[in-house]
Amino acid sequence: MRPDSSHPQRVFDPLLRILHWTLALSIVALVATSQLAEAFEHGPYEDAIWNLHILSGYVLAAGLLTRLLWGLVGPASARWRDLWHPGVWKASLAKLRLPQGHRAGHDPIASLAYLFAYGLMALMVVTGLGLAASEFQAGPLAGWLGDAAWLEDVLEDPHEVGFALLLGFIGLHLAALVYHQLRGEKVAQSMVTGKQYLDAESGVQHD
Repeated sequence: MRPDSSHPQRVFDPLLRILHWTLALSIVALVATSQLAEAFEHGPYEDAIWNLHILSGYVLAAGLLTRLLWGLVGPASARWRDLWHPGVWKASLAKLRLPQGHRAGHDPIASLAYLFAYGLMALMVVTGLGLAASEFQAGPLAGWLGDAAWLEDVLEDPHEVGFALLLGFIGLHLAALVYHQLRGEKVAQSMVTGKQYLDAESGVQHD
């Protein structure tokens, strides 16, 4: 790292950062409530915990929908095109190595993981709304799917697989942040302050 040749530049806007933490905290709440509901299965608090789980799912759905819209109309670093780097992905796969250096905005390789995570969140929202309707007769789909008990068997496995994959993404994401921190790269704070440390001349984020 060369702190003398880099400077903090605000890249990520406040709404993008709020959405980042909204999604993150709603996932934490979903994980916690699902585990607590299983721990208190058939107990007096099971229904209340599942209700909190469903409420957390609504927060995830609202945050994901807002992120989708913000990716269409937000500033450059929030747009979906800032996450879309097929040329870099293809070159990295062909050379079997990661690209050198960093750019302002989302990292090209990390962007692929973020898109995968957004897809998983969408899967969790869709299957979760279906399960809430068919199993608990709750949510916006209850009027259509409240009597479809068979839907629980169809949606439960995809919901659980998406849950496991999302946990895996979170683990890798946290490990990557620790790795960059140990290397002296100021990456972890970007979703708090909105700033990245960029080269004063080229606008490239330094290691």
